Amino acid sequence: MEAKAQARFVRITPRKARRVIDVIRGQRALEAIDVLRFAPQGAAQPVLKLVESAIANAQYAAEQNGEAFDEEALVISQAYADEGPTMKRIQPRAQGRANRILKRTSHITVVVSDEVAASKRRAR
Repeated sequence: MEAKAQARFVRITPRKARRVIDVIRGQRALEAIDVLRFAPQGAAQPVLKLVESAIANAQYAAEQNGEAFDEEALVISQAYADEGPTMKRIQPRAQGRANRILKRTSHITVVVSDEVAASKRRAR
């Protein structure tokens, strides 16, 4: 079984989000939560919420299908951060000039699956 969670327009740059995501990709979901809870990066908080949401989505899907749900067996099979729209702001400078400030956003996606589904994907 596979479950997905997406957070769009997160106010953090994709590059900073990818630093955190690269650490948890391929780990067990519960281990990833422990890692994210104590990670010093600012991007860890939205990614933590996203992993918890993906686990909840997997539990809901299992209940709907009447399948057994084992939270321990969930693995983060996919995790990526895509670039969202960039907000452009202006900062006044000397002599009437202006500098542009780019406030980048991210679309972060986390996919969790049980180990059986993850191993099948790796075999392909």
